[in-house]
Amino acid sequence: MPKRSAGLLLYRYRDNQLQVFLVHPGGPFWAKKDNGAWTLPKGEYAESEQPLDAARREFQEETGFAAPSGEYLDLGNVKQAGGKIVSAWAVEGDCDPHHLNSNLCPIEWPPHSGRLIDIPEVDRGAWFRLVEARERILKSQEPFLDELHRNLN
Repeated sequence: MPKRSAGLLLYRYRDNQLQVFLVHPGGPFWAKKDNGAWTLPKGEYAESEQPLDAARREFQEETGFAAPSGEYLDLGNVKQAGGKIVSAWAVEGDCDPHHLNSNLCPIEWPPHSGRLIDIPEVDRGAWFRLVEARERILKSQEPFLDELHRNLN
């Protein structure tokens, strides 16, 4: 059975432009990657947890911001290159990326070294207009942007 993740795509309007909030993965592997590396805040969940509940929990763990209350729009599922299935919901809200505070997680670095280091799950977040978000987001997650655009227009 493939691993499953759930996440939130926060959106807002500024100057009549739709913007989405994306995060950049933390750690040395992602440090010099930009375009095609950003993601929506997401994470794995247990079979016993409801995916939307997991998405809300992961948003807070990865950003330090409470998941907004409001109407959640189901954006469907995508399969990432590694086989993980990601489910996503969009919700309107706002946050200041300068106040992002991600939780830490241990990784083995360098790979196969047996040495564990703690890294932030995400090292930064930013608001992007859709055209720029398409350049930044992991290609496998681009359908979430398409679904959001379809539902809001």
